Amino acid sequence: MGINGAQTAAIAGSIIGRMAGVGSELATHNWLKKQSALGELLEVDYESLPLMTLYRAADGLWKHSAHIEQTLFTRPTDLFGFSTTITLYDLTNTYFEGEVPHNTKAQRGRSKEKRTDCPLVTLGLVLDGSGFVRRSQTFAGNVSEAGILETLLQDLGAPQDALVVMDAGIDTEANIQWLRKTGYGYLVVSRERSRQFNADDAVSLLTASDETVRCQKVVDEDGQEVRLYCHSSGREQKEQAMAERFASRFEAGLNALNEGLQRPRTEKRPDKLWERIGRLKQKQHGIGQHFQVDLQTDDSGEKAVSITWQKHSVPGSYVDLPGVYCLRSNQTQWTEEELWRTYMMLTDLEAVFRCFKSDLGFRPIFHHKEERADSHLFITVLAYQLVQLIRRRLKESDINTNSSWRTLREIMSTQCRVTASFRRADGKALHVRKATRAEPKQMAIYRALKVNSAPGGIYKTIV
Repeated sequence: MGINGAQTAAIAGSIIGRMAGVGSELATHNWLKKQSALGELLEVDYESLPLMTLYRAADGLWKHSAHIEQTLFTRPTDLFGFSTTITLYDLTNTYFEGEVPHNTKAQRGRSKEKRTDCPLVTLGLVLDGSGFVRRSQTFAGNVSEAGILETLLQDLGAPQDALVVMDAGIDTEANIQWLRKTGYGYLVVSRERSRQFNADDAVSLLTASDETVRCQKVVDEDGQEVRLYCHSSGREQKEQAMAERFASRFEAGLNALNEGLQRPRTEKRPDKLWERIGRLKQKQHGIGQHFQVDLQTDDSGEKAVSITWQKHSVPGSYVDLPGVYCLRSNQTQWTEEELWRTYMMLTDLEAVFRCFKSDLGFRPIFHHKEERADSHLFITVLAYQLVQLIRRRLKESDINTNSSWRTLREIMSTQCRVTASFRRADGKALHVRKATRAEPKQMAIYRALKVNSAPGGIYKTIV
């Protein structure tokens, strides 16, 4: 691609630095010069590397990003023989530090980090069933999650028989109809608010943590779609605790309003009180539908004198059927276990994918130019791809990969390059440069990755 040796070294430093937990390109530059022994391992003089070379290397990466994705991102399929029949879709955003007037993608939207004070940019990813990236693309920060699925899948060129697994934020009716029309399979969490579950028709499945999940399969009358109603005891306990907490807060709010009516200067107009009751309902995440609230007024009807309420259960709600959720798919011939375990791939990958957002310098972005911001995100994507490759190799060797990438880095961080100095009999000094001995956990990782446990070799100098 016309990238010279200095740029190649800078690219390697940028990607490995991102894997090592360094954030911005400026922080990576300081890490390469002052903290890392990467230059010794790669035989590159990073101490004399100008910062601008790092920026230009990132520019070169982004310039060829389409070609890199087309070639590099298909490598896991060749290495591991993965099937491309399952496609997972995820979308996340990150925020900019400062104003970004010259970046058209920097827009204010719903920040997943609650940074509503900053402009955002969105990164969309398509992953295969093993968590490797197949396609990435940047969008404006205010883009709708549900509105770009078609764009990504068309650009990806996924096979027509691929199964698309999505979370509830993307599975709009329009997206589902498009997937069905174009021949894709789909497996999503249903957005339907009303729940149902018949334990007598359910099949019991065992999770990896020995928790029992009961699944009831219901095929639509037209035979085009199937719904899988799932009940989890762990989820039931969680939702019951949430319902009790919200109900307690709601009743406490109603009680405070009622007691306030006994004070002389309290607002007693019924319309204003109904507004305050409405705000209470809004704060407690839908728990208000389970209360019948009545407002008693004086003979004139202009002043409220008391508030009464009665709790009741709404059929099909999470209070009535806690722990129940519904999966929706057009794979009507699949068994309950096939549907449920396939969807669990998405939840498993979400845990792995968190490292992308928390451990690989994804947030925030300090660049103001659009191309530089895009290249920053693309470096993170490349770093994630290599992290996932390492995790896959470790898993093949039965090494626990449930730990976060940060934990794996911490295990390896105690091995360092050190210099030991000795005074010789002739008065000269002998300096020995080598890596410290690997500890047992580190040795296991080295063996799994087929890497030398004493990287960098031994160098001796006499002065």
